[in-house]
Amino acid sequence: MASLIQQAGLHGLAWADVALLLGHFSVLSLLAVGGAITTAPDMQRWLVREQGWLTDSQFAASVALAQAAPGPNILFVALVGWHTAGLAGLAAALLGIMAPSSALALAVGRFGRHSAHSLALRAFNAGMAPVTIGLLLSTAWLLVAPNPNRWGTLGLAVATLWAMLRSKLSPLWPLVLGAWVGALGWA
Repeated sequence: MASLIQQAGLHGLAWADVALLLGHFSVLSLLAVGGAITTAPDMQRWLVREQGWLTDSQFAASVALAQAAPGPNILFVALVGWHTAGLAGLAAALLGIMAPSSALALAVGRFGRHSAHSLALRAFNAGMAPVTIGLLLSTAWLLVAPNPNRWGTLGLAVATLWAMLRSKLSPLWPLVLGAWVGALGWA
């Protein structure tokens, strides 16, 4: 049993802290309108500023690494959990962010099939779009803020948005451009 606890790699955190991580991420799960990435600002606030379990750099690196890797967008939660409390933190963060929202989505999906023509349901769905956009913008600002070249990064983001709205350019080209600009250290 002792070796199992050592393998969990709590990084100096107690099991009560892992339970706290699970609870906080469970609450965030129910607020994750637009995906888990929209809750990144609150994750950063809680993990970095309030708990002091991660640094700004560790948090930003976890998100950046997960976004660069192929696979689901939620991978950053696993990395944040791993950096916080090892294997136990990884499990707590993923379970917390996935279980409540999955259960809620299942229940709402069943309700939505029966009430698809409801004016209230359609209005709710339309109203959630601005909320999602706002949460995504706050996440973008949070990830760019620690960067010393943040204005170059923001300029690149604005140029990318403009190009995507004004042309039929493949989204891969701005992605390649952003990778080059980042590799050269310009943003």
